[in-house]
Amino acid sequence: MYKNSKHTVLFPLILALGVVLGIFFGQYLGRHDTASEIRGMLNRISSPGGKLTYTLSLIENRYVDSISMDSLTEHVLPLLVSELDPHSVYIPASEMAALNEPLEGEFDGVGVVFNMATDTVIVLNVIPRGPSDKAGVKAGDRILTINDSLVAGQKIPQNNIVKMLRGPRGSKVRLGLGRQGISGRVEVEVERDAIPLRSIESAFRIADSIGYIKLGQFARTTSAEFRAALDTLRKQGVSKLIFDLRGNSGGFLDQAIAVANEFLHEGQLIVYTEDRHHKQLREYADGTGSARDMELAVLIDEASASSSEILAGALQDNDRGTIIGRRSFGKGLVQQQIPYADGSALRLTTARYYTPTGRSIQKPYTIGDEAGYEEDLWNRYRNNEFFSADSIHFVDSLKRVTPGGKVVYGGGGIMPDVFVPADTTDVTKYFLEVVGRNILYRYTIEYSDRHREALNAVRTVDELQALLDSDRSLFDDFIRYAARQGVAPRYGDIARSRRLMEAQLRAYIGRNTPLEDNGFYANIYPVDNVIMRAIGILGGKEEQDD
Repeated sequence: MYKNSKHTVLFPLILALGVVLGIFFGQYLGRHDTASEIRGMLNRISSPGGKLTYTLSLIENRYVDSISMDSLTEHVLPLLVSELDPHSVYIPASEMAALNEPLEGEFDGVGVVFNMATDTVIVLNVIPRGPSDKAGVKAGDRILTINDSLVAGQKIPQNNIVKMLRGPRGSKVRLGLGRQGISGRVEVEVERDAIPLRSIESAFRIADSIGYIKLGQFARTTSAEFRAALDTLRKQGVSKLIFDLRGNSGGFLDQAIAVANEFLHEGQLIVYTEDRHHKQLREYADGTGSARDMELAVLIDEASASSSEILAGALQDNDRGTIIGRRSFGKGLVQQQIPYADGSALRLTTARYYTPTGRSIQKPYTIGDEAGYEEDLWNRYRNNEFFSADSIHFVDSLKRVTPGGKVVYGGGGIMPDVFVPADTTDVTKYFLEVVGRNILYRYTIEYSDRHREALNAVRTVDELQALLDSDRSLFDDFIRYAARQGVAPRYGDIARSRRLMEAQLRAYIGRNTPLEDNGFYANIYPVDNVIMRAIGILGGKEEQDD
C-alpha cells in the first residue's frame, strides 16, 4: 500500500519534470541555439546533483504559472529522503520543537502532570515549587477553562491542551479550576517558567539490597540524573541494580556512552562507529564510573532501540551483568542532524555503530520500503518470537564471542542472555473489558479524589503501601463500580485476573501521589515477569541460564 501510494505521488512529479524539460528543450531548439550552447547546457545538468537543481530552477523561472518554491521543496524533500534508509528523515521547521523538546531537558510551561479521562483535564500531580504550585493549583483539580476558552467537555485533543498550557517563559495563563468541595470555579493565574524534563521515570529500592531504575529516554540530562539516582539508592543500602530500558527508543549517543562508562572498567571499549570511508571513532571507559562494583541486570524488549541497544550491547559484550527480556528493536545506524536556515533539519544517516565485539545490530531493510520495515515487529509477533526464544534465528556468519566466552549475534537487535516471554496468563475477557473501556483507570481517578488528603501526604513507598493495605475493600469496591458502568462480574475471570487488576489499581492510585511514577512501578512490578526474573537472579534465587 505504501509503495503504491509513493509511486502515485512520484510518477506525476517525474512526468511533470519531464514535460518541463521537454518544453525547455523545444524552446531552445526552436530558437536555433548553436550545438555548443546545447552541449554546455547538457553538461550542466548531467552532474549527479545538477539535474535536480537545474529542474527546480527551470520551474521557478520558466513555469507558466507562479508557484511557491518553498511549498514544492517541502513536498519533494520527504520523497527524496524516503528513498534512503528507514532512519534518515526530513523534519519541517513546524515539527522541530516538538521532536527536540523531550531530549532537551526542559520546556516552558505551567508545571502540572495531567491526563484526560472522560474528556476532562485532570491534574494528577503538581511539580513542587513549580509555577502551578506557587499559584495554588492542586492535584485533583479539573481544568475547566484556559484563558477565555472552555476546555471541559469539548473533546479537545490532549496535544492541543498541551499547546494551550505552554508558552514563553514569563508569560501568564489564566486557569478556571473545578475543585472537590468548592462550589463554583476557582480562578488562578499562572506565570509560565522553565519546567525540567526527567529522563529517569522511576528510581527506588525494590528489594533487599536491590535498586530499580527506569530510564525512558537518553536526554541531555540523563547521565547526571542517573548518577544522582544511583547516589540516592546507595544511601538506601542498594548494592545491586535492575536497569530497565524497555520501551526506551534511544536519544543522545553521548549520554548512552556516559551511562555505560558508569559500569565499565578503564580501557574497556563501549562502542565504535564507522562511516562510508571506513573511518572509525572508538569510545572507551575511563575508569571513573561509580557503578563498576554493582551487580547488574538490564531489561530490554522489542521497543528498546538505538542508544538503549548501544548501552545493552556494551555491557553484554564486556560480560558485565545480565541482559534480560526480549530481543531489542535492531537500530544500528547513526544520524547527524543537519539544520537548514529556515529552522527545518535533515537527520541523515552518516555511520553505523558496532558493539565491542564488532557486531552491527541493525536489522535488515529494503531501501524505500518503510512500510515493510515498520511491519517487522508485527512479523515477530506472528512468528511467535515474543513467546519463544526458539522462534528467533540468527545468521551464523554474524556470530561473535565475548571475552568471557559468551556467544552473541549481530544482524537484528540485542538478544538477551535470559529470554522472558510476554506473559498473558492472567488476561481474561473481563480484564480486557474493564481496561479497554477505561473503567479501571477512571475508578482510580475517582478513588484518588475521595482520598486526596491522605494520598497527598504520602512521601515514601512504604507509606503508600501501608495506606493502600489499610483499605481492604478496594478491590471489591472496584468490582461494584465496574458493574455500575455496565460490566457484569464474571467471577471465574475475576479470580484469574485478580492479581493483575489489584496491581494496576494500586499502581494508578500510587501515581496520583507525590511519588508519581515511583508509586506506579512500586506496585506494578509484582505482576511484571521480567522484573521478577531479574529480582530472582540478582537475589541468587535462580540461575541465569534460560
